[in-house]
Amino acid sequence: MLEIGCATGKATRTLLQRSFSIVCVELGAGLAEHARQNLTGLPVEIHVEPFETWEGEAGTFDLVYAATAWHWIDPAIRYRKAHRLLRSEGHLAFWSALHAFPSGFDPFFTEIQEVYDAIGESYDSEEWPPPPPEEIADAAEEIEASGLFEDVRLRRYVWERSYTADEYVALLETFSGHIAMEAAKRELLYREIRERIGSRPEQRVRRHWYAILHVARRQP
Repeated sequence: MLEIGCATGKATRTLLQRSFSIVCVELGAGLAEHARQNLTGLPVEIHVEPFETWEGEAGTFDLVYAATAWHWIDPAIRYRKAHRLLRSEGHLAFWSALHAFPSGFDPFFTEIQEVYDAIGESYDSEEWPPPPPEEIADAAEEIEASGLFEDVRLRRYVWERSYTADEYVALLETFSGHIAMEAAKRELLYREIRERIGSRPEQRVRRHWYAILHVARRQP
């Protein structure tokens, strides 16, 4: 298997433990080093390079997959390159884990928007709340339009996690938009988050997630 963007190897480990062998292409040197440490002793090979420029051997892999990294790859390259790297009848799979807003989502996320608005970091769409996960568009048409893959299958997942204030701030610290935020804005936001979650009876916030798994077979 070829994994695009293994990061620290969380998804990689699960598949390695099922006796698959995996080659990973990871853009970040620091993340790749974490993955090497986390996956020591398992049948994995990690390359530090953008997928767009990595020169893997054509027709090598049964599966090319990306867990949350596919949307970062140049659209003009990703399907063509995946097709080249796959064996005949091989498969492409990708998914992302994103914030979901199903019916009954935690009202905290509507309330905290006033803080984002106040610091000039408003939600980037006029629609609030965002569409529920069952209405989010998938990439089936895009895959088929490439002319390189067929038999596209989709599966949607929705799940919920509960966070303390510190856990939720730690989660936000992994998001590029919050990392890039001006320090003063970020400190104000995190202070408000801690105060608002801390004032709740349960002192926790519920966040929903969704993923759309796309699987498609390589055309000859």
